[in-house]
Amino acid sequence: MDRVLKSARSSGSLNLSNRSLRELPNEVYQNLDGVGEDEKWWEAVELQKLILAHNNLKVLKEDIRNLSMLTVLNVSHNKLSCLPAAIGELALLKSLDVSFNSITSIPEEIGAATSLVKLDCSKNLLKELPCSLGKCLNLSELKASNNCISKLPDELVSCTKLIKFDVEGNKLIMLSENMLVSWTMLTELNAARNLLTSIPDSIGALSQLIRLDFHQNKISSIPPSIMGCSSLAEFYMGTNLLSSLPAEIGSLSRLGTLDLHSNQLKEYPVEACKLQLSVLDLSNNSLSGLPPEIGTMTTLRKLLLTGNPLRSLRSSLVSGPTPALLKYLRSRLSSNEEESTTTPTKDDEIGMATRLSLSSKELNLNGLGLTCVPPAVWETDEVVKVDLSRNSIEELPNELSTCSSIQVLVLSRNKIKEWPGAVLFSLPNLSCLKLDNNPLAPIPSTGLEAITKLAILDLSCNTSSLPEPSILSSLSQLQELYLRRMQLAQFPLGLLCLRQLRILNLSQNSIVSIPQEIKELTYLTELDLSDNNIAALPSELGLLEPSLQVLKLDGNPLRSIRRTILDRGTKAILKYLKDKLPDQ
Repeated sequence: MDRVLKSARSSGSLNLSNRSLRELPNEVYQNLDGVGEDEKWWEAVELQKLILAHNNLKVLKEDIRNLSMLTVLNVSHNKLSCLPAAIGELALLKSLDVSFNSITSIPEEIGAATSLVKLDCSKNLLKELPCSLGKCLNLSELKASNNCISKLPDELVSCTKLIKFDVEGNKLIMLSENMLVSWTMLTELNAARNLLTSIPDSIGALSQLIRLDFHQNKISSIPPSIMGCSSLAEFYMGTNLLSSLPAEIGSLSRLGTLDLHSNQLKEYPVEACKLQLSVLDLSNNSLSGLPPEIGTMTTLRKLLLTGNPLRSLRSSLVSGPTPALLKYLRSRLSSNEEESTTTPTKDDEIGMATRLSLSSKELNLNGLGLTCVPPAVWETDEVVKVDLSRNSIEELPNELSTCSSIQVLVLSRNKIKEWPGAVLFSLPNLSCLKLDNNPLAPIPSTGLEAITKLAILDLSCNTSSLPEPSILSSLSQLQELYLRRMQLAQFPLGLLCLRQLRILNLSQNSIVSIPQEIKELTYLTELDLSDNNIAALPSELGLLEPSLQVLKLDGNPLRSIRRTILDRGTKAILKYLKDKLPDQ
């Protein structure tokens, strides 16, 4: 113990986890008072990090106030029944983990610990949270799952920096409208396994929400305002009392997983067939039929329908592979739905788009079958977005170079062969470039130098465009990168320099392994590795758990992770990987 304490006085960090401690030695509370004669007292530092997890501690003394420089305190997995009031005197404390104890209440004094960023009090015996938490204005992560909490304090409305909020497994009967309105930075909300009967209309204020879990409650409807959750990728509503879905759910363009199992749904709305889902669980409902439009949901990898009184579908289709079911449903679509009865002429659409661009500053010539862009459309040089996707354009018009205000340029699904370097050089404000699905030749080694401010880049389905993946490393401000179907055999190591990346899509390639250095991409919120040849994942990927909300792995020969873990989704996979890491 003396050796460990001596080391702590040098490093400022003390780890006493897994030592079967029944009480904390007084020397810990007195840290610097224990400087030995053989130590250089002027080099000793105050304790900043104290890890006491997985012991048998029953008491944490008020003397904890002596450790005034503490920023991290972890006393999880012990036998504490209460916390000392002195916890509020730790003015620099940023992370407090008291999970997996028998704590019945958290002292109101905690509100004085105003530097607190993360609080985990999961798996205790709490009946309420202290009102004073509302004074912890820097709180970004609050975990209070598996307690006995029946009501949240109104003061939490002041915690406007919350990013993650987890109250799964409590006795909550409602969530406050005002609370959700103030939590606009929230990316993850977990209120599963409670007694909720409704979802607040203010849920639509959470435009940055990525994961929403309300499974196993008593909720009877989803409000139309759900359409405001425009970033939502995973939505869990299984085991509730839903009898219908709002049409507005079809507006959630980024939704990949929708779990509606064990409800009372009688139909699936046609509007929801616009969703780009990977997983749709409709099992154990009251569906007697399905709209044939579900057949157009070609991104679906898993459609679960068992436990429904489906009369219009053979049982072999219902229990069989999803692609076969989708193909059958597509065959039932009437041919007259595929074409509109009245189609305006191409010239009419070009003229309409040109006029609209004068006021909207956006020029949309999407899907008009153009081989070149008519000069007449460039009536203003103040356009900020140009969409020329789904045409047959081979070269970009010179007029594009005069529109220096362009921020978004969409060139998807054309016939562009040469990298449009000259045009891009004239667009200093460009932040989004989409060139996917073109027969693009290799990008010149200096091709990206003119667009270093780019935040979004899509080069998907351009198999020859990246002769040297390291050229991407110059795009230091990139936040979203899409490289689907690029015939990549290796993870492009140049991507590891892109420290601002939030979304990375490498799906439908032939990548066999992921480097452990991926842990450096600490801003990642979404990583798509589906349909590759990955057999194992590095444990270091689990270190991205604080930020990574969506991890897609379908279509890989993963042998190192059990199917039961994979089926439980992103959080379970990351926890599994993180737990495999040796103790730091």
